[in-house]
Amino acid sequence: MPENQHHTFSSPEDTQKFAESFAEQIPNGTVLALIGDLGSGKTTFTQGFAKGLGIKATVGSPTFKLVSEYEYDSGKLYHVDCYRLDGPEDFLNIDGESLLNHELGVTLVEWADIILPVLPPETVFLHFSHGQEGQNIRDLAIKKSS
Repeated sequence: MPENQHHTFSSPEDTQKFAESFAEQIPNGTVLALIGDLGSGKTTFTQGFAKGLGIKATVGSPTFKLVSEYEYDSGKLYHVDCYRLDGPEDFLNIDGESLLNHELGVTLVEWADIILPVLPPETVFLHFSHGQEGQNIRDLAIKKSS
């Protein structure tokens, strides 16, 4: 994976298609920090990412249960949503640290900016944003460090 990437998507399907191929490049043990406003494409990306891992289950936002687990051939996808957390302490209180240290899976953290201080140094950051107003454009910037 190149150090920094920038992508623009014109539909949710484009976002999912990119995420599906992106998943094939990500080794187990990786933490992906998804950061962006409501509706900027974080869950849509996660749905495509899960499909790229071969996960057949329906992937939605785990806002109310905080963590969803999905199995795939070589591990587990941990989908974490920090939206309802007040900070890193809340995350650690739900044993969140264990979700950041899985060698046999990938962890995607939505609203990762809420727990920024506890993310591992090798976290891959995905910054989602809305494109031009009135259009269904989404921008994604990928960096290997914050």
